[in-house]
Amino acid sequence: MKPHPSQVADLTLLTCAIRRARWFAAASTLCLLTPVAVAQSASDDRDAAYKLDDTVVEASTGATVQSADSYKVERSSTATRLSLTPRETPQSVSVVTAAQLRDFQLTGAIDALETTPGVSVERVETDRTYFTARGFDITNFQFDGLGTPMMYKNIQGDIDTAVYERVEVLRGANGLLSGTGNPSATVNFVRKRPTREAQTSLSGTVGSWNHKRLEADVSGPLGAADKVRGRLVVSAQDGESYLDRMERERHTVYGVVEIDMTDRTLLTAGHSWQQNNTDSPLWGALPLYYTDGSPTDYDASTSTSADWAYWDNTDNRSFVELSHLLASGWEVKGALNYLDHDSNSELFYQYGTPDRQTGLGLFAYPSQYELNIEKLVADLHVKGPFAFAGRDHELVAGVQWSRSELEDMSNYGQGIGTPLPPLDQWNGNYPKPPYNSGVDGSEWIDKQAGLYSTARLSLTDRLTGLVGGRLSRFEGDGNSYGVTRDTSYSGVFTPFAGLVFDLNERMSLYASYTEIFQPQTEVDANRDRLDPIEGVQYETGIKAEMPGGADASLALFRIEQDNVAEARGTIPGSVDTAYVGRQGLTSEGVEATLAGEVLPNLQASLGYTYIDLQDSEGERARAFIPQHMVRAMSTYRLPFYEAVKVGAQASWQDVIYREQGAGITSRQDAYALVDLMASYDLSENLTATLNVNNVTDEKYLTSLYFAQSYYGAPRHAMLTLAWDY
Repeated sequence: MKPHPSQVADLTLLTCAIRRARWFAAASTLCLLTPVAVAQSASDDRDAAYKLDDTVVEASTGATVQSADSYKVERSSTATRLSLTPRETPQSVSVVTAAQLRDFQLTGAIDALETTPGVSVERVETDRTYFTARGFDITNFQFDGLGTPMMYKNIQGDIDTAVYERVEVLRGANGLLSGTGNPSATVNFVRKRPTREAQTSLSGTVGSWNHKRLEADVSGPLGAADKVRGRLVVSAQDGESYLDRMERERHTVYGVVEIDMTDRTLLTAGHSWQQNNTDSPLWGALPLYYTDGSPTDYDASTSTSADWAYWDNTDNRSFVELSHLLASGWEVKGALNYLDHDSNSELFYQYGTPDRQTGLGLFAYPSQYELNIEKLVADLHVKGPFAFAGRDHELVAGVQWSRSELEDMSNYGQGIGTPLPPLDQWNGNYPKPPYNSGVDGSEWIDKQAGLYSTARLSLTDRLTGLVGGRLSRFEGDGNSYGVTRDTSYSGVFTPFAGLVFDLNERMSLYASYTEIFQPQTEVDANRDRLDPIEGVQYETGIKAEMPGGADASLALFRIEQDNVAEARGTIPGSVDTAYVGRQGLTSEGVEATLAGEVLPNLQASLGYTYIDLQDSEGERARAFIPQHMVRAMSTYRLPFYEAVKVGAQASWQDVIYREQGAGITSRQDAYALVDLMASYDLSENLTATLNVNNVTDEKYLTSLYFAQSYYGAPRHAMLTLAWDY
């Protein structure tokens, strides 16, 4: 869809060391792409470690959760495709586990990511959302490790988490597996897989604003033996909203089958369907200032939408995977992911600047939109152990291809520019117009192909190196609202290098280096496309396994980027957004996290982030992103009465602002949100949970990403009854 009209450390020593590693990565990658040539027989113990059951676990989830209550995972493969513990990964990784999703009723990806350390969720509208990390937009969403950059850098609607076991967030660049080195973060949704034993989970939720949700999850063997297994997940929810006139409903169905073709071959296939329907959604949001420059202050329920407006989004996702266990612990795996996204909407936007005394000055902008996105991603890789120079190492090498096609059409409604009453008198009653005052749209195809490889090298008993890279080709063909999307880049090499040094059995130092290359489709005021973003990322830190089993980390990072697109007014003679490439954009920061069981019965996920984002002149850039953020979540199961679990979730961010021009600045002061939960096990299988969100009834703007915004949800509650067998 076309955008709406409004639209720390000194790391010098690390830099030198990792830059040397860069050249080794470049020279070695092509050699690494022929792993079988160097594979040697490993020890009997290593062969035993790669039994089929273990391979199935890794292929299905890439990690194992400690327990049903755990806020940590043992292993993740989002960074390199190698299954690594947090200490073995030389980058910052956070995971929203199944326990966190359940405890705090995080039924959508937007809510889940709002709890994740270092991630800022930009709710610019009710059904279109952007995400940032380390000062930059997150554009890489993956599903079981496969994905392509978002074609419009946002999601429309939401992603129901009922389908997913957990959500992994790798902060920093991930050019190895994403095709581009976007330095923000990679979000990887890990799908639920069939279980070898039968299990069933049913839940129902009721809450504020007539919220209702039902969810069912059934899994187990299909037949007498467990050679064929299946899982079916179904969810349905609907309700009203704290925003005037808005109502939502969401339905999800997911089915997946696993088949043991042989003792060493596993076939997996699945499909999910999800529909998000919203009546009277926000397209654009509330004006933030009056004509005299003073800030507006509407009721939190205020909406600019018309009563006939709607925004419907439907996702169909299919996947097939085939993995085979080779000799000596090697595994070859092929995967294919397909997405078909349809969006249909009739929307109503209000633009202009109201007068403080009269409230007049807003005008109508009705439009009808149709959008279709199809994506196909294929991956084939091999991984396993090999011995060299008397030491055991690991290697992954693969090839990836993707094709993304987008078509959308904008039908502009009659009556654009019609004066509207003040917002405090607006009730959504506006005649639905014919959509025949103009037509525009987009049609383009993006293709990517890449070879990638990473080796995990045991350099000494305490020092491990990761080195690799990706050789990519990018092609784009088509146009968007009169602007060409044609592009072609080949032979783009994105190196990655990292070192992990074990100080002792529980603590490690690490450092990593990654380059950044990201083609852009934004255009300037002359409708010329901006050049690709290029840059580097350095990260160093310390990770530790706490005595109770929790994982702790402290990271320092520095990102240097050139030509980052930033909105700068509109293109002359149109309402289309014009962009400029920001040169010399630098992000430095600190991240501290803790996840897992900190004390007996006490699970926690804590994170603090500091970001200093500056332009080439040393001034703060993208000030709509908070410099300081805290994300905290914890539950405690009472040792003297284990049927009861209590918990709290808190998020805090410091002041953000947006320069609106003409000396006007919109500002959101620092604020904190607090959610509480309590659950009671009525029986071995039945649990009741009460969630109360925003208990202090804080009033806050959801984002200053755009020149307009709206207010977040006031205090609300949910009661859930869940049965597990």
